[in-house]
Amino acid sequence: MFKKILYPTDLSEVSSKALSCLVEMKGSGIKQVILLHVISQSEAESTSEYHHHLFPGIHLETPAKGVAEFLKEVQKAQEGEAREGLAPFESALQDAGFEVKIRIERGVAKLKILQIEQDEHVDAVILGSHGRSNLKEMLLGSVSEHVIRHSKKPVIVVKR
Repeated sequence: MFKKILYPTDLSEVSSKALSCLVEMKGSGIKQVILLHVISQSEAESTSEYHHHLFPGIHLETPAKGVAEFLKEVQKAQEGEAREGLAPFESALQDAGFEVKIRIERGVAKLKILQIEQDEHVDAVILGSHGRSNLKEMLLGSVSEHVIRHSKKPVIVVKR
């Protein structure tokens, strides 16, 4: 039925529950899992805006060059944190016998998930119902709701 699954995670508790569910589905014929983490583009942008607040003692000779270098360092740090955060997910999936492909992307999560769904030709998507914001007053998180509405593939949503 499903051989290739897209598993986007924001490394939250709910996405860990989706991991457990996915591991339990191993016997259903799933061979490969695309483990996706999307770094919000706005995180890098907002970090650069507060550069002077974060590093008040640092004066850059050429601001454009300095900001570009700073953004590269921020991006490198974010990717390192993402890889570190994904490591336990990858290990658990590999231990369960899945082939795992990691993708770390930048952009708007709900749009990137749909793009990767298409690019990777997955059979289904599994994700948590809520991300890090975990707003209790919402029935579903905005990312999961968008993916459910616009995905061309089946979507498995794991409740918190």
